[in-house]
Amino acid sequence: MQLHDCFSSRYEEARAKFRLAAENVGDVPTPFAHPTRRGAEDEELAMDVAWIGPRDARHLILVTSAMHGAEGFCGSGAQIALLHDATLLQQCAKAGAALLLVHAVNPYGFSHMRRVNEDNVDLNRNFMDFTRPLPQNPAYAEVAPLLLPAHWPPSEQDEAALARAIAERGMSWYQAAVSAGQYDDPHGMFYGGRVATWSNYTLRRILARYGAGRTGLRWIDIHTGLGPWGYGEPIYMGPDDVAQLERTRAIWGQHVTSMYDGSSTSANLTGLAWHAVPDTLPGIDFAGIALEFGTLPLPDVLQALRGDHWLHLHPDADNTQRALIRQGMWRAFYGDADDWREGVVEQCTTAVRAAAAALAAGQ
Repeated sequence: MQLHDCFSSRYEEARAKFRLAAENVGDVPTPFAHPTRRGAEDEELAMDVAWIGPRDARHLILVTSAMHGAEGFCGSGAQIALLHDATLLQQCAKAGAALLLVHAVNPYGFSHMRRVNEDNVDLNRNFMDFTRPLPQNPAYAEVAPLLLPAHWPPSEQDEAALARAIAERGMSWYQAAVSAGQYDDPHGMFYGGRVATWSNYTLRRILARYGAGRTGLRWIDIHTGLGPWGYGEPIYMGPDDVAQLERTRAIWGQHVTSMYDGSSTSANLTGLAWHAVPDTLPGIDFAGIALEFGTLPLPDVLQALRGDHWLHLHPDADNTQRALIRQGMWRAFYGDADDWREGVVEQCTTAVRAAAAALAAGQ
């Protein structure tokens, strides 16, 4: 299979390729079907789970795609390429590790070309303790009226007002205000929800089913949309703990960044999915990174997300406008070029190899 063929332009195509690739190396993926929603082409939606390696493996190397649905075109292609890498699969087995691939954590967003799920929830802000008071994001409330104007594209007056706010407060303030997560406006951007979503619940089920009794878990979660073109920034996943961060850097390198110390292109976020690990598998030896592959400059990515949310609020938009907004999302979250795809596969493969080598060395 040629590297280009690992990638797809539709969810249903990506899912079929993933399932076939897993079957070709000896596993029939387990589907966790969405109970209520269908895809953009009325196809079934599911998280598909492939287990490659010994069933009694002491360790798991977990690779997830499409936590943010539209980012799944990248993550799916990388997962399929991993399944075609016999040398890599042997290295994992020799390290006493099974490779656990979860394809499409957010299948609805993947199919419908949205970053959020069927409830307009950003899954990577949804892993909260909903029995406790939720965080406040007053900066989002301040900027929200400027983000989603009545008409799209925004008028010059609307864009000038937003540009003034950014000039006064800075791009870092704008990024954090928009992307950190908010829990008050269910129709707004980067909404974290008020309850655990189907994807949240299902991912915890998968962790419990496949992780119980294991010694170690290394998690690589594939994302796109931040940073330089094609570079997979390894962003630390875990608590604000210096010792754990350094341990993660010992596995994946000193170039691992952190939102806690300001070294990451990411803002400081709430409700991240890694919280499911200590909640579901207390005591397991865990380390994880998000691999964040750059596409367009940050202002362009945020602009694409604004358009997508405007469309969500205006389902009666005409087909031309709808197509333009969808194309903007495609460019923002997928680098449709061979050099970008090659870099994605190379860096994801390197990350899995590093996890296997560290496990083999007792790290």
